[in-house]
Amino acid sequence: MMSSELEQLSQNVEILYRYAKGPALLLCEHASYHIPECYHGLGLDPAHRRSHAAWDPGARDVAIALSGLLNAPLVASRVSRLVYDCNRPPEAASAMPERSEIVEVPGNRGLTSAQRAARVEAVYEPFCKAVTQVLAQRKAHDIPTVLITVHSFTPTFHGRVRKVEIGILHDADRRLADAMLANAHRLAHRRIQRNAPYGPQDGVTHSLVRHGIDNGLANVMIEIRNDLLATPEDAHSMARELMQLIQPALTALGVELAHGGGRHDA
Repeated sequence: MMSSELEQLSQNVEILYRYAKGPALLLCEHASYHIPECYHGLGLDPAHRRSHAAWDPGARDVAIALSGLLNAPLVASRVSRLVYDCNRPPEAASAMPERSEIVEVPGNRGLTSAQRAARVEAVYEPFCKAVTQVLAQRKAHDIPTVLITVHSFTPTFHGRVRKVEIGILHDADRRLADAMLANAHRLAHRRIQRNAPYGPQDGVTHSLVRHGIDNGLANVMIEIRNDLLATPEDAHSMARELMQLIQPALTALGVELAHGGGRHDA
């Protein structure tokens, strides 16, 4: 790998616990609200720069907590999804949206093909390369792997209140989602739904397809309402709750936690 690629990887994507040997790879595509200086804040209203439009609040904290509980590596973007949404393919308009719900993104208006290609190269490709690297390493060591992506969503969207608290999302491969939903009774106090508040029809399963289905891996996207993740402590508590769905689902799929989970291997 060229040194320039290594620099891009270190700047715009992070790999945590790369050598952990648990049975999952975690992704967090919307982990950061950071907008590199070269994009001049995208012209955003300051009030919107750390809003849900720019990232998924609490998702990274949940992903890190799950990483510890599952003894699993985590790949997370270090750049706001308004610069480039790593859960969208380059040809999708929503990869670099001009508007996100009520938030206007002036810096994304009228992008040229060259400008779009530069963002793909700077943000999307390093993220995908990081995922590919971790998966190749795990395959080389014959480590069973499922893919889990972690997201959060707003309690209201276009003025409509969302009652769902946890969404279990899938595309064509529903194995892991089905196995988790079969244990939803373990979290009877939570409103858990399949493919809610989004589903494949909304274009949100790109990572599941590219990094999961295309590699033959059972996969799932977990969406958590972000008012349940107001503090790091809330996020850690949510991760422990989610393990009540994930752990029995892994067992049902014939995958066990390495070393009992809860640790990372160097």
